[in-house]
Amino acid sequence: MGTLLTFEPPAPHLRAALSAATGADVGERAAGAAIRAEIAYYRAHLHEGGDAAGLAALRRASAEAMRPALPEPAASLGGEALTAALLDALRFHAYPEVPGTLRELRRRGIRLVVVSNWDVSLHEMLRATGLHALVDGAVSSAEVGVPKPGAGIFARALELAGGRAQDALHAGDSLEHDVAGARAAGLRPVLVARAGPPPGVPAGVSVIRSLAELAELSA
Repeated sequence: MGTLLTFEPPAPHLRAALSAATGADVGERAAGAAIRAEIAYYRAHLHEGGDAAGLAALRRASAEAMRPALPEPAASLGGEALTAALLDALRFHAYPEVPGTLRELRRRGIRLVVVSNWDVSLHEMLRATGLHALVDGAVSSAEVGVPKPGAGIFARALELAGGRAQDALHAGDSLEHDVAGARAAGLRPVLVARAGPPPGVPAGVSVIRSLAELAELSA
């Protein structure tokens, strides 16, 4: 998220899905509050989705986190239906420049591995957004049990890439997780700041506003 993928605003989609399921409109405010509650729960528990069973449980629990914010009759919707409404609301897509940039980097012989604080569905998401065939591997924090900025997830990515830290570049949108993590693991960090550089960028760290700029840095 923020580097390769983004998503459509989920609250309107959740509102529509719940309306279809119950015949009643929860309203803009409740839909927004429910999505915020879900995001907060997911971020705190994503490490639990390391396999298929864990992912299914994580999705159910994340949907349940929305329930207190919803009015009736949505608040009494069955767990399976509430989970389905949540999943329908989450619609991811790649940033426009990403597929072409990945193709160009691979044309140059650069091996590409996605490293993400995500659950095991990272691979499913890359396939759904058309990026799976454009990278050489992917590793999620839930699979390895170590989130960024921990060194373990970067070590696993280097294994998949078949490379050394000193020869690798890591691009990401978080100073804490991506820049600090990559530096600690010995990789060259690049900050993807689509809205412009934030305060506190360490000296010597390259900042780009589009992944397309990564091709120039990798030349």
